[in-house]
Amino acid sequence: MASSKAYLEFILEQLPHTGEITCRPMMGEYILYFRGKVIGGIYDDRFLVKPTKSAKALMKDAQYELPYEGAKEMLLVDNVDDREFLSELTEALYNDLPEPKKKKH
Repeated sequence: MASSKAYLEFILEQLPHTGEITCRPMMGEYILYFRGKVIGGIYDDRFLVKPTKSAKALMKDAQYELPYEGAKEMLLVDNVDDREFLSELTEALYNDLPEPKKKKH
């Protein structure tokens, strides 16, 4: 099942870093970027993030879920109404993740 544009827009509105969060459609789902780093995505109308050390510490009871068959497990963000938490989570993810690789021309 593909994710709805309405759910994507809801999540983007909840994320506090306006202008720093971007998304890219990918096979009916959406990849989310924060300051150019992939932090997670919207899969089957679920907000999933990479299971970094800080994300796991912030979300001790989070469920691990597969975004799609054959993918690595990600953490389900279930408290999407808490903007303060989402701000802390996106910053933590950004700090844990490596810089994006430069594209060769």
